Amino acid sequence: MATPSGHSAPSGQPHLPDPGKPAGTDLLPGIRHIVVLMMENHSYDNYLGTLAGRGDGLPLGPDGAPDVANTGLDGKPVDLHHAPGPVQEHHSPTQSWHASHLQFDDGRCDGFVRSVQVTVPKADAAEPMTYWSAADLPFYHGLAETFPVADRWFCSCLGPTFPNRRFLTSGTAHGLIDDLPFCMVDYPPAGTIFDLLDRFGISWVNYHNVSPVKILLTRLLGRPGLVAARRLLSLARWVPPVVNAVKGNKSFTADLYPLGLLSCLRHLRTARQFFTDADNGTLPAFSIVDPDFGSFSEENPQDIRKGESFAAEVIRRVMHGKGWQHSLVIWVYDEHGGYYDHVPPPAAPPPDDVEGRSVLYMPGWLRACLRPFFGTYISEIEAVDAGPRGFDRYGFRVPAVIVSPYARPGYVCSEVLDHTSVLRLVEQKWNLPPLTRRDAAAATPLAALDLDAPPAFLDPPELPAPALPWGSW
Repeated sequence: MATPSGHSAPSGQPHLPDPGKPAGTDLLPGIRHIVVLMMENHSYDNYLGTLAGRGDGLPLGPDGAPDVANTGLDGKPVDLHHAPGPVQEHHSPTQSWHASHLQFDDGRCDGFVRSVQVTVPKADAAEPMTYWSAADLPFYHGLAETFPVADRWFCSCLGPTFPNRRFLTSGTAHGLIDDLPFCMVDYPPAGTIFDLLDRFGISWVNYHNVSPVKILLTRLLGRPGLVAARRLLSLARWVPPVVNAVKGNKSFTADLYPLGLLSCLRHLRTARQFFTDADNGTLPAFSIVDPDFGSFSEENPQDIRKGESFAAEVIRRVMHGKGWQHSLVIWVYDEHGGYYDHVPPPAAPPPDDVEGRSVLYMPGWLRACLRPFFGTYISEIEAVDAGPRGFDRYGFRVPAVIVSPYARPGYVCSEVLDHTSVLRLVEQKWNLPPLTRRDAAAATPLAALDLDAPPAFLDPPELPAPALPWGSW
């Protein structure tokens, strides 16, 4: 069976979850709305490590307090400690490709302090060794205490936001290892999950917090025009101020591969529209909800309470909306943000044969010629992008909770999951072929649900209020 772009599904993998039924068949009719709320940059231990009696949290000492330390370059230990407040530090911790591999350190998970000292030496190296508790994030802890928590949900690669969100939509980073948008004009051979959903007439929306006018103005010439503009932008990668200005500058998840004007008009809606659709029970079959990446995504240096407030409102509106009885919400994070986690990421099936590439990827002789003119800049990018070039290992654990009326009370999902588990869930629901070897091998979070019994949470449970009420800031 061909994929939307005309390529075959990954060789050696079954094409359909149920080969006896046509592609596009709804195999899970009890679930009509799948909502993915993906926030930014926190590890499981950083947010849920102190969750009482549930999940694999932080190692504790005899006094019941977290008992963890990492050493710096000078050999001195830095103990894990409670964060002094809800506002994060600027530039620390860091989750760049190089920093994440330093943190992993062949499975020892002891390089978090050193990763800051090596890659952002002017930043606070103790910041990765902080955590927040239920007193700081009451809604999140209440959510994880009520609904199934997934304590083995890993991000899809040891790297930053862009590669991991690409895994969420296509099952591969397609070689991307950093958060720089230069040359981001490629497209995976099998397409994205959005292509599959379009092909079989399944509704989807990416809800976002970007000005619709800005989106339309940058896509007036369609996908070819957007690709041409991105190629032109790639010339600016030799201007360090431009690089610093656009680094990590996210718009919306669906645009990490070029999304043309027609798709934007059909499939993009504002977060305000999400609240209306959730209230009315008119959410699409599949949706991704993006926070405002600059204000309340929980990436540093933001106040984490603002992100919790947004997430709480998203989940509350679904739970109390007219479509709740047929909904499944996955609250998850794109990557760990450089914060400590004690569980070593396991090996992962490589999604394809595409190796990681840096924005500075070029022949050695050309780099040598440019180094006299751009030596400092090249060294900075090399420090961010250094490391192995494979996608054969998951990234660190991230917080994840499965929210649905069909959720199993008291359940802890300890299967190895990653962002391609969302793809596998969509594929299993609508009997769709896999996009890459990674999602073909992925487990789904369906074990957290009991679809054969009366829904345990048909009446939405009362959850703690977030630290900051939505709309109060």
